[in-house]
Amino acid sequence: MRYSVAPTAAKQIDLVKGNFNNGGQFQIILGTGIVDNVYAEFVQLAHVSESTKEEVKLEAAQKMNPVQKLLKTLADVFVPILPALVASGLLMGINNILTAQGMFFPDKSLVEAYPQIADLAAMINMASNAGFTFLPVLIGFSTAQIFGGTPILGAVIGAIMIHPDLMSGYDYGQALLDNTVPYWNFFGLAVAKVGYQGTVLPVIVAVFFMSVIEKRLHKVVPAMIDNIVTPLLSVLITTALTFLFIGPVMRTVGDAMTSAVMWLFFDLGALGGLIYGITYPLLVITGMHHSLVTAETQILANIETLGGSPTFVVVACANCAQGAAALAVMFLAKHNAKMRSVASASGVSAWLGITEPAIFGVNLKLRFPFHAALIGGGIGAAYATMVQVLSVSQSPCGIIGVICIRPDCMLQFLVSVVIAIVCTFIITFVFAKTIGRKQLATL
Repeated sequence: MRYSVAPTAAKQIDLVKGNFNNGGQFQIILGTGIVDNVYAEFVQLAHVSESTKEEVKLEAAQKMNPVQKLLKTLADVFVPILPALVASGLLMGINNILTAQGMFFPDKSLVEAYPQIADLAAMINMASNAGFTFLPVLIGFSTAQIFGGTPILGAVIGAIMIHPDLMSGYDYGQALLDNTVPYWNFFGLAVAKVGYQGTVLPVIVAVFFMSVIEKRLHKVVPAMIDNIVTPLLSVLITTALTFLFIGPVMRTVGDAMTSAVMWLFFDLGALGGLIYGITYPLLVITGMHHSLVTAETQILANIETLGGSPTFVVVACANCAQGAAALAVMFLAKHNAKMRSVASASGVSAWLGITEPAIFGVNLKLRFPFHAALIGGGIGAAYATMVQVLSVSQSPCGIIGVICIRPDCMLQFLVSVVIAIVCTFIITFVFAKTIGRKQLATL
């Protein structure tokens, strides 16, 4: 279906904040609180029937190429568990503030200065680690939902992969060097008795196969014994496949993905940060930015060995740059009250980590603010990578994300974000007087 008149007509409606094509869908951004009313009225006027969110997603997915479908699948797996990761990340940030040396007192942490809060800090630390410790269980549950398996069986597969009887996946590398890896002996076949803590892809692929096996068994197993035989065989076969083939292969793929991200930031330095900072907003346009959570999650799950993730600050710089561009438009749109209103609200929203209103409602409409944000965000990201700002958890990727940065990097995080904001603001005004004159005249 081609859209030629609709986008132009939609822009003329006061309540419309923006519109764009994403994942095969034509989407219209409306003000908070009115979308349900507009939807109810639209259904009556258009004489159309309702479709569930899943039906709309399925229809849109038919228009995607294989790469887009793969990235969308990864995004669909992680989006439902993001609240758990964000909660864990914010709790970890609070723990950082309580235990960081020298942040509030010379050579002391808050816990050391006030020993009465030590147990509270310990409880917060435990709660912050839970989401990442049992991450394979959460991923298994979510993956089974996506692929049509039984979610609780997906959780069981995730739990099996981190069972305490297995050697911890964190110790696997050293055990290989020391030649102390434990093995099962299956009819003469040696199978490593190693868990998959700190991994993401092995769980996703294992539960995908479990879902396929389960659905096939439902078709062939008699109904009388289906509830007994199908779960048994699904878990047993998947467990065997996981430790024999799926786990080792996908562990290697996941490690390669993590190594690629670390190479981009630590070997290429500022150039790697610049590339990532410019690329990220482009992925937001396609809706594929959620797939980056896969690499981010795997890095954070191995924080003890990697020291932290370099990607969070880059995304924060990119987001804050989009907000700065929108706020610059607010000052430029002197005679357009609607644009000023949209630009101010979406700019602040972007600084808090939600960039879609700024990108689609303001910056892409005028184009030159979006280009300015790409440059400004890239500069801030390059600086952050150069000084090696690292995060210890996930959080909304904006200014408030400072609490999830390693204590020794917090100041440089704020400096990086300020660089991104100031550079973007200046470049937006320069572009408005040069390449953006025609767009500016439409305000």
